[in-house]
Amino acid sequence: MVWITVVQFLLSLSIMVLLHEMGHFVTARWFKTRVEKFYLFFNPWFSLYKKQIGEVEWGIGWLPLGGYVKISGMVDESFDSEQLKGEPQPWEFRSKPAWQRLIIMLGGIIVNFILGFLIFGLIIFSYGKSYVSNDSITDGIVVDSLGIELGLQDGDHILKVGAEEVEKFSPNVIVNGAVLGDATSVTVRRAGQQITLPITEEHIHMLTKYENQGKRIYDARFKSELGYIAEESIAESIDLRKGDQLLTLNGNDARYFHQFQETFRDNFGNESTLQILRDGDTLSKVFVVEEGNMLGIMPVQPEPIIEKFGLLESLGLGTQQGLEFLGGQISAFGKMFSGKIKAKESLGSFISIGKQFGDTWDWSRFWQMTGMLSLLLGFINLLPIPALDGGHVMFLLIEVITGRKPSDRVLEYATFIGFILVIIFMIYAIGIDIMRHI
Repeated sequence: MVWITVVQFLLSLSIMVLLHEMGHFVTARWFKTRVEKFYLFFNPWFSLYKKQIGEVEWGIGWLPLGGYVKISGMVDESFDSEQLKGEPQPWEFRSKPAWQRLIIMLGGIIVNFILGFLIFGLIIFSYGKSYVSNDSITDGIVVDSLGIELGLQDGDHILKVGAEEVEKFSPNVIVNGAVLGDATSVTVRRAGQQITLPITEEHIHMLTKYENQGKRIYDARFKSELGYIAEESIAESIDLRKGDQLLTLNGNDARYFHQFQETFRDNFGNESTLQILRDGDTLSKVFVVEEGNMLGIMPVQPEPIIEKFGLLESLGLGTQQGLEFLGGQISAFGKMFSGKIKAKESLGSFISIGKQFGDTWDWSRFWQMTGMLSLLLGFINLLPIPALDGGHVMFLLIEVITGRKPSDRVLEYATFIGFILVIIFMIYAIGIDIMRHI
């Protein structure tokens, strides 16, 4: 349901924004710098809620695109130049040493990185790491249309992506290696021979098209030996049993489970005849399944390997996973700027991001998304763009290196230009999303 998606997105955004702004707030107060406002979400023209507590106005805005703390004596996106006309006061941002101002500006970014690493670590601690050994996929893969474009075939065994050997089976390993990494080939075993298939820039453009994102290139291929029969299902009612081997469905080959599924989907509402092999005997089973229902069977599949870790080890692995995620995003940004990935295919607004939460509540997915978005928020805010934290950090580093502080007028103009660029970028991203859904 749409409201579940919206609530998950707003909750995740609220967690990230609150903790990000708290990073600025705590470091500002640590250096005895006055904070005038602390807001979750932006509040142009009016606020949904606000309350004055001491020096600080605490509030909730109505525009869920971020949040802010207003620090006295700082040139920011509020463009409040009146406060800068008087003499600098000891409690103002502009009166503090450059190293203190730098820490204040980095406070939110650091919190986002810590939050992302912590979430990844706690997910590993809570759920462990689950995977299927690539060697256990004995019947190779079944290929979708994108995989066919790459030159893959049913029955291939994925051995390497680039120079990296594939030890854990994943339908995403080629996309991750080619789009987020530098892999230019995939090596497969086909009919007993090793074959190397090139991954070209055209393939990367194809894989990163918006309509192809999230699509599987391939899945594991399994023989149709039944390993699970659902209770009170149609399969149970026609006496299908564990160990039965499917042979044909309506005369079509069903010895591999994907073959059975393809024919099954084409025959909803029709009487179907299933031939099976049981203890050397061939039996026929007749059934009807209405659209939207299932037969209630699954093939024998390899057991996933579940690794459990202690808390400290999990936090270390979470940090490693977070750094790998950031490395992949930095690589993707680099390819976007070089033209290897088309920006209009990969960019998206809060609409695209919100859809990733799904329309059912899944805490594991929710925290995984929150961890990734927190790291992305930290990374984006580190970019040297005026109006973002990274823009302030850039000017402060210049000041630390040269010993000369840019004038307030320079900072105002730079912040204004940066703010306009950010707004244009956001409008562009929202426009792309709207066009995708028209």
